[in-house]
Amino acid sequence: MELRRYICAALAVVMLGTVQAWSNETPKAPSMGVNAKSAIVMEASTGKILLEQNAHEKLPPASVTKVMTMLLIYEAIGDGKINLEDMVTVSAHAAGMGGSQIFLEPMQQKSVQDLLKSVIIASANDASVALAEFIAGSEQGFVVMMNNKAKALGMNDTNFVNSSGLDVDGHVTSAYDIALMSRELINKYPEVFEYSTIWMDSIVHKTARGEEEFGLNNTNRLIRSYSGATGLKTGSTSKALYCISATATRDDMSQIAVVMGAPDPGTRFDEAKKMLDYGFANYAVSLGEPEGTVKGTIRILKGEVEEADVAIDKQISILVAKGKNRPLEHKIEMLDGLSAPAATGAKAGEIIYFQEGKEVGRSDLIITQDIAKAGLYDILGRVVRDWFSA
Repeated sequence: MELRRYICAALAVVMLGTVQAWSNETPKAPSMGVNAKSAIVMEASTGKILLEQNAHEKLPPASVTKVMTMLLIYEAIGDGKINLEDMVTVSAHAAGMGGSQIFLEPMQQKSVQDLLKSVIIASANDASVALAEFIAGSEQGFVVMMNNKAKALGMNDTNFVNSSGLDVDGHVTSAYDIALMSRELINKYPEVFEYSTIWMDSIVHKTARGEEEFGLNNTNRLIRSYSGATGLKTGSTSKALYCISATATRDDMSQIAVVMGAPDPGTRFDEAKKMLDYGFANYAVSLGEPEGTVKGTIRILKGEVEEADVAIDKQISILVAKGKNRPLEHKIEMLDGLSAPAATGAKAGEIIYFQEGKEVGRSDLIITQDIAKAGLYDILGRVVRDWFSA
């Protein structure tokens, strides 16, 4: 009995120490009095939550839905499934969308680029559905893709019913889930900023009446009024009220502020700015060395070359409270060697970062070339070389 009490007490101390250490590294995000049903602000590179308020409440997201639509469009482009120059034939279903639109007509043809630009800048519902159908064959097929992606990202509060965000029963998500999909979009496809930072633009419609220019106006006024604003998506309906996923970057730190259910457009923007201001005022990001930085060599066993360069696989980001942003130190732990054949990207070791003697992050070290197994002539050449050297 005495031994069991001793073990339980020891475990309790260990567990308490673990919790305290974790709390010191990532303190629980405080709640902030945001004038909206739900809100969150997340640092984009680390995914750390800086502020939250009812962040997991399931609510209608209006056109902020299109963050997922945009993510899947960019994914399809990245996979080579579609190209920006591809022409999309507009269906009657897509042309019949209400709300924000660019007034597409059935059988009209528009490029993927024009439609994507219209979705991001002008929140065009008809363009959103046309692209959804082009990628998946139907909007409902695209919705399946949206929900599958949401599940893969850990968006457990989400159920999508359409690609545009128009009000319909069961179409819900949360501020936390919007932050997750926004983070995925801006980290993997930063080219979205090429469009999300445009205030006004236009496209040309070719109709039976001839060519007509159609203006695109950005619904996110933060890109004109907030320093460092980069996007991302607004939304409003009678059920959702006023929503936004606002992104901004200053001094290597990127944030995502999500507001859901604000009572009016001005409040939506004011609350997003307030949360972004809090993050930039209180936190900073320390960066490890860039991806691809060569950190030494590793011995290759039985390879056509005897050693290979080793480089950093991923640049790490460390979120710290301002005033505690100390220089990063690092050490390298390398494997004894790699056996050929070995492919580019094979792990050769790790780089471990420290701040004030405490580990704060690590990244793999990888080889930077494919290495074939040594042939007979390689082996004979080394034998002769070693003989002469001796």
